[in-house]
Amino acid sequence: MTSVAIEYVILIPLLFTQVIVFPFVASTMASSWQDSQRNVELQDAADHLASTIQQLYLTINNEDILAGTVTQASTLPVTVSSYPYTATGSLSSPSDPDSTRILTVTLTLEEVDNTATAAAVLGPNVQWTESTLRSNSAEASIDVQKFSNSTLVFSFGG
Repeated sequence: MTSVAIEYVILIPLLFTQVIVFPFVASTMASSWQDSQRNVELQDAADHLASTIQQLYLTINNEDILAGTVTQASTLPVTVSSYPYTATGSLSSPSDPDSTRILTVTLTLEEVDNTATAAAVLGPNVQWTESTLRSNSAEASIDVQKFSNSTLVFSFGG
């Protein structure tokens, strides 16, 4: 009879652990994994956007391209892990006006606040207009204006 009571004393805390603690730990681990997965997908989108901007710069900066406006429709996915996102840019201002400039692109998932950044190395003739790209907008694009003095003004559309 005493062995049954001892078994209950030993097994009840183990049962409690399995019923209460295990689902909590499993839920926390799954949530952490989802967050990490969103970060990886968002970083991939940020890298893609920065690369697209850098390629546009290298293409349009050519002497053979005349002054005008170029609009590149967004090739990014509309959502990352089913969440829409916004993209913003920030251009570095070096002390030497003839040195390269770095455009830092920041993507943020709107509902869960995951953030990723990527950089595009651009030339000294680049300017950035403060703007926001919304992934679920039909007008999401990268706009570039080239002036006759070879200045390139980048911005997001949509």
